[in-house]
Amino acid sequence: MPVEVTWWGHATCTVEDSGVRVLTDPLFARRLAHLRRRRGELPPPEAAVADAVLISHLHNDHLHLPSLARLSAGTRLIVPRGATRAVPGLARLGLRVTEVAPGDETAVGPLTVRAVPALHDGRRLPVGPRRSPALGYVITGESRTYFAGDTGLFDAMADVVGQVDVALLPVGGWGPYLGPGHLDAGRAAQALAALAPHRAIPVHYGTYWPIGMDGVRPHEFYSPGDEFVRQAARLAPGVSVHRLGHGERLGPEAAR
Repeated sequence: MPVEVTWWGHATCTVEDSGVRVLTDPLFARRLAHLRRRRGELPPPEAAVADAVLISHLHNDHLHLPSLARLSAGTRLIVPRGATRAVPGLARLGLRVTEVAPGDETAVGPLTVRAVPALHDGRRLPVGPRRSPALGYVITGESRTYFAGDTGLFDAMADVVGQVDVALLPVGGWGPYLGPGHLDAGRAAQALAALAPHRAIPVHYGTYWPIGMDGVRPHEFYSPGDEFVRQAARLAPGVSVHRLGHGERLGPEAAR
């Protein structure tokens, strides 16, 4: 499995397959509204180098316009259907925007990117009349990599995702409580058991936390990665789980 994955923090990853770099939900901010980055250095400039960028949904911590502005002009940006109407600033970034819905496939060089459903509120918040679906993506090249975006557990997940080699699964959030449409460590481990990939990487935890809440339920910030490793060993013992540090890369040698 020659795919390489770098976790930059939150839901931001670089997936390298067949010589193509795909970036997920780029968030390069030290502070976002009431959130601040509490762990990991800000991603270096190389993190913004990508052949294509995948946006899972329109929440500000996943579709962050200042972070997207760091991309090179003309970069392919794949977004949920309706995103350009809901977020007019997208049109001013100079990116090649492709809107997709579940089931749509997009070619990125030798790769195929397939949009799959996610169980999450995908609209631009706080409120808005236009809704866009929340998505996950399956990146297929020499390997098959599933980026789940932000999602809850749903019965058809394994069927719509299909067979994959690597799963990037959210295991937490940015506050002391997770609302509906999210995976905590236990539910992520259940998803892992259903998906049965060869390898998995926990994401979407341990990066951002509300300002002034450092002393409130701190285990919710620090523990999801380790708890996912523990739960996955129980529910999906055949899957190799890699809890990466910020900026750490998982290369093909890890499969040996």
